[in-house]
Amino acid sequence: MSVTPISELNERARDVFRLVVENYLGTGLPVGSRTISKLATLSLSPASIRNVMQDLEELGLLAAPHTSAGRMPTETGLRLFVDGMMQAAAPSAEERRAIEAGLVESGPIEEALSAATAALSGLSACAGIVMVPRREPVLRQFGFVPLNDRQALAVLVGQDGSVENRVLDLPPAVTPSMLNEAANFMSARFAGMTLRQAGDQLSREMETERSLLDGAARELVERGIAIWSQDADDRPVLIVRGQAHLIDDGTAADLERVRQLLEQLEGKQEISRLLESALAGSATKIFIGSENKLFSLSGSSVIAAPYRGADGRVVGVVGVIGPTRLNYARVIPMVDFTAQTLSRLMR
Repeated sequence: MSVTPISELNERARDVFRLVVENYLGTGLPVGSRTISKLATLSLSPASIRNVMQDLEELGLLAAPHTSAGRMPTETGLRLFVDGMMQAAAPSAEERRAIEAGLVESGPIEEALSAATAALSGLSACAGIVMVPRREPVLRQFGFVPLNDRQALAVLVGQDGSVENRVLDLPPAVTPSMLNEAANFMSARFAGMTLRQAGDQLSREMETERSLLDGAARELVERGIAIWSQDADDRPVLIVRGQAHLIDDGTAADLERVRQLLEQLEGKQEISRLLESALAGSATKIFIGSENKLFSLSGSSVIAAPYRGADGRVVGVVGVIGPTRLNYARVIPMVDFTAQTLSRLMR
């Protein structure tokens, strides 16, 4: 996207443009020249303001949704405003307390991340998102619970007490005793390992024929390890909170956009790929509308900031998703503060 440098706008154009954007972000409505002329900070006639707004429209920074309506910023204009003109406001003490409140209780890190995301969602009136650090569970115990002749429930218990289940298609002629044999074998051989380590160990044993399992039980073990490993690689580790904030009285005339946005939030894997692009940076990233293909139809904005683990490395991303009409000056510092708070928690 080619954005007009702020230096190419004269002082009058910058003032008019800033006022149009700030009024639009505050009301969500196109801004007319008479509205701008009534502001005490600008001593220009409505006719002069209309001429300036026409120039800004020709530069691609403003657009008129209807012939007789006022102007509103384009995505290009919003990018220019966010990068070159916006004056950010630090979170208030009350906002900081609300974000920190869910992080003081002991418990699983996912609960703290979820609490911080819910608080961020409520304060920003957007959907809050957080990418949880990918952590391979250290295994403690495996189990297989038969569901029918063709399927069983594969149960994995981690050293931290976490329990996860997956439905597994069974090899032919598997009996309940084989399920027990395979579960006992996996628990005995792979306890204390990650899934990746367990898979490597299993491969080595199969290659050297040191496994004590028969053919059917061996295949069952291989399938059990494979389904867990594949799932861990593909599963988006993403928490989304506050989707309801995207539906309010102001969206009644734009329900199709909201519907598309909610559908996009359901596809967590695609959002995870977007957020992963923020992992490589050290600062907050802002995606506005069609700058990202995922949200080009719904015209949404994403503000995302990386947070760090105990060793100082970036381990996750926290942020918000909402309409392009965001209070960027307030929300961007709020996301940044949440990321800093999570970084302190992870130490």
